[in-house]
Amino acid sequence: MGQKEKAKDSTFIVSYADKFVVKLNVDTQTDTYSLRNNFDGTNLRIAPNNNYRLFLSLDYQFLGLSIGFSPTFFPGNNEDDLKGESSFSDFRFRAALGQWVQGFQISSIKGYYVENTRDFVPGWEEGIDPYIQLSNLTSRIYGMSTSYVFNPNFSFRNVLYNTEWQKKSAGSFIPTVFYSYDTFSYELDDDKSKEEIFPVRLSLAYYYTVVMHENWFIATNLAPSLGVRFSKLKLTVNDITTHENSTDFTTALEGGMQIGYASRKIVFGTGFTFDVNGYNEGRFNVVKNNKIYGLIYFGYRLNTPPFIDRAYNKFADKIGIQ
Repeated sequence: MGQKEKAKDSTFIVSYADKFVVKLNVDTQTDTYSLRNNFDGTNLRIAPNNNYRLFLSLDYQFLGLSIGFSPTFFPGNNEDDLKGESSFSDFRFRAALGQWVQGFQISSIKGYYVENTRDFVPGWEEGIDPYIQLSNLTSRIYGMSTSYVFNPNFSFRNVLYNTEWQKKSAGSFIPTVFYSYDTFSYELDDDKSKEEIFPVRLSLAYYYTVVMHENWFIATNLAPSLGVRFSKLKLTVNDITTHENSTDFTTALEGGMQIGYASRKIVFGTGFTFDVNGYNEGRFNVVKNNKIYGLIYFGYRLNTPPFIDRAYNKFADKIGIQ
């Protein structure tokens, strides 16, 4: 079934894969973590100092890439005197072949602060006193995802990449497997810690796009998921190194809504996404990474230079891509 591609109905989907689709995306996503100790009741919440992220993307044919960063000219990204300095970079590459979509991601964040500093510093005043800062805490993700779109008349590419135009309402079940190699590392004087994480999870997502008008649509999705997380922790304190391995089961619920406009040349829209996930680490610790964030985007479809089309067609003929 996976090798045999079902034909798309052109009355449902119009493809613009032969165009350059250039898109600008701004969102409010932040990687906030909460560590609650059920034994003593303490709760630690950490976040990076970048409330707004900017992504630039380019898609052509079945390939696409995007680069993300956090500009300091956005309000909420430049409170270094109180929250410390944070850096963010993100690179994503994707390939959409038939009803299969394969994604690759490399993401890095350095510099966090403790959101609930008030709970640990008596007399601390917000806006006046600096937060507890973890400037050397670094998280990195080397991730991949594999998705399959069951309904060929539902345009996953319209929702995510805007290389297609959904002309009639449709939905699809889209199971996705996420797998990655993640690291958390921290250094303070001679003390060091590094956690290597190998998470795998299966997301059972359902997407539906309602075409309200020829050019306007509402896209919704909901995706519960289950997974397993393998981790290895190396901790060095006072020149004494300890190792700890753990295996934890994870649960997550993701979803969102997008209102968009699509035409032959222009695409734009806005929406929100939520991501609720967590796991029990040992007997006492509960780790959560819950996010609700908004986004806006604007894109333009450009005619591809003829020499690029010719080069692509030769390449496609050689490897048998239609």
